[in-house]
Amino acid sequence: MTTETGGLREAKKQETRQLISDHATRLFINQGFERTTIAEIADAARVAKKTVTNYFARKEDLALDHQEEFACSLAEAVATRSPGESVPAALRRAFAEAVATRNPVAGFSGPEFARMIADSPTLTACLRGLHDQREHRLAQALAEAARVPPDDIAVETAAGLLGAVHRVLFQRIQALTLAGHPADRIADTVGAEAARAFDLLETGLAGWPYTRVQAPG
Repeated sequence: MTTETGGLREAKKQETRQLISDHATRLFINQGFERTTIAEIADAARVAKKTVTNYFARKEDLALDHQEEFACSLAEAVATRSPGESVPAALRRAFAEAVATRNPVAGFSGPEFARMIADSPTLTACLRGLHDQREHRLAQALAEAARVPPDDIAVETAAGLLGAVHRVLFQRIQALTLAGHPADRIADTVGAEAARAFDLLETGLAGWPYTRVQAPG
């Protein structure tokens, strides 16, 4: 198989995956997540039911398609922070950038999508689990940065505090979205609130687990 053939095949797979996801989201919004079946999604996308499950292992995966990006977002910000930049400063900066770009991972999903999640017990529970996963991965990144075991009490405490701030801010964005505020107003409101939230943690965590130093050579 040539590289060109492989590229076309991969592009076709991505196209099919996006098609299924688009139809699923439309059905979830129009008739609710719980009431929509995999068979209905397959019919709408004009594919076999098995094709849907081959691309998406769980029904929740059809609705929440940024799960991996969400779960690793805080850990990634810690791991890639600039030399001399503290963990809270890196997370504050990363969140500000997410707000500026109206990133869905930060909570900017639009009113219809936000309502779909809020009305679904399954998706609400899944989202809580994703917040837990994100905090767990953050703890791993902090442990690596501090060179201590992942179950170190300081690591678990810091991850819990930093994870809670992001959880609260995410929920704040969703609440304002459901209340009908436009994205630009939400960004302005939450941007200011995020600064206050991070300020509450800055004194205690500003120098922890250490600022990142430049690697030699």
